[in-house]
Amino acid sequence: MSVMAIDSLNPTEQFIEDLGLIAQADGLPRIAGKLIALFVVEGGPLGFSEIAERLQISRASVSTNTRLMESLGVLQRVTRPGERQDYFQLTDKPFVRLLEGTIDRAERARELVDRTNKQLGANCEATKERLCALGEFYKVLSSTASKVVDEISQRK
Repeated sequence: MSVMAIDSLNPTEQFIEDLGLIAQADGLPRIAGKLIALFVVEGGPLGFSEIAERLQISRASVSTNTRLMESLGVLQRVTRPGERQDYFQLTDKPFVRLLEGTIDRAERARELVDRTNKQLGANCEATKERLCALGEFYKVLSSTASKVVDEISQRK
């Protein structure tokens, strides 16, 4: 998209585009970030066709990225009586669920670091020091994210 086209976006379109870029910078697909933004803006539930049209992406991209957002606990699949199509909406507390996933991955990484450190021989002191630093990183990440989850969960 050219710079001129970006300048002509309305605030919600700009939000969707920008959150896509932020998600991409965090290692997620750009479309995943756009999906989150779309559901924040539009609410939901939204069907595949609505999502594809609104984001101007293929149904395959909708399918891939809604599955990813489901696995991260951000979106949930819902149905409407009498319709065969699946719809999606934000889960209850989707952003807390994102953080809980981060906590879970940090805990698993810390366990891996600890297990590896215990398995290394005495002649690996430099490696063990770096592993300890990495383990401390994951410990602090998990602890801090847990505090954020607690604080967000206490708010309405």
